[in-house]
Amino acid sequence: MSEPVALPLTPSGLRPQPQRRNARSNRARILATARQELGRNPDVTLEELAQAAGVVRRTLFGHFPGRAALLEALAEEAAEAIRGAVAAGAERVAGPPEQALAHHVFGMWPIGDRYRLLLALARRDLGAERVAVILAPARDAVRSVLERGRREGVFHSPLPPAALSAALEAMTLALLETVNTGELVDDGTQVAVATLISAGVPRPRASAVVAEVAPVARPAVG
Repeated sequence: MSEPVALPLTPSGLRPQPQRRNARSNRARILATARQELGRNPDVTLEELAQAAGVVRRTLFGHFPGRAALLEALAEEAAEAIRGAVAAGAERVAGPPEQALAHHVFGMWPIGDRYRLLLALARRDLGAERVAVILAPARDAVRSVLERGRREGVFHSPLPPAALSAALEAMTLALLETVNTGELVDDGTQVAVATLISAGVPRPRASAVVAEVAPVARPAVG
C-alpha cells in the first residue's frame, strides 16, 4: 500500500488544510450574489454585497480582499463558462450555418447574465481589453458561422459578418434586460428565432430550424 503524500509546508511551517465545505459555500454564495447585485447596480459596495449574501464583512474580505479581487473572480468565472459553452457546442456549430447559429444561441443563453455583467463592468472596472479577451471565444465562433453562412448564401443580411455579430450581441443583451424586468420569458427559443431572422433567414425557415435544434440543444443547457 502506498503511503499518503504529505502536503508541502507553507512558509510559516504549517501544512495547509483543505478548504472547509462552508467556506466553499460562502464563496459561491458571494459570487452568485455579486453577479445579481452588480447586474442591477454596478456601484454596489462590498458591504452591501456582504449583507445581501448573508455573510459578515470579514467573511467577504477573507475571500476577496477588495473590489478588484471580486471582479476578477467574476470575470474568470464568466470566462470559464463561456469557454465551456463554446467548446461544448463546437461539434454542432460545424453543421449547417443556420443550425450552428441556433445551437450557439441555446448554448450561450443560460450564461447570458454573466456575459451582460462583464460588458457592464468593462466600462469602469475590468477594462475593455480584458473583457474582449474573455468574450473572444464566443465572438469568434459567431463571426465564423456568419462568414460561412454568408458564403453559402444562407444569411442574407446586408451587414458584414463583424458588424452583424456586434448587432446580434447587442440585441441579445437587450433581450436579457427584458428577461430581468419580466417583459420576456424565454428558454432561448424565441431569441434563437429572432437571431436567425436578424441574420437574414426567412421567418418560416428560422422557426423550422429552431424547432429542429431545440430538442437537442435544450438538454445541453438545462
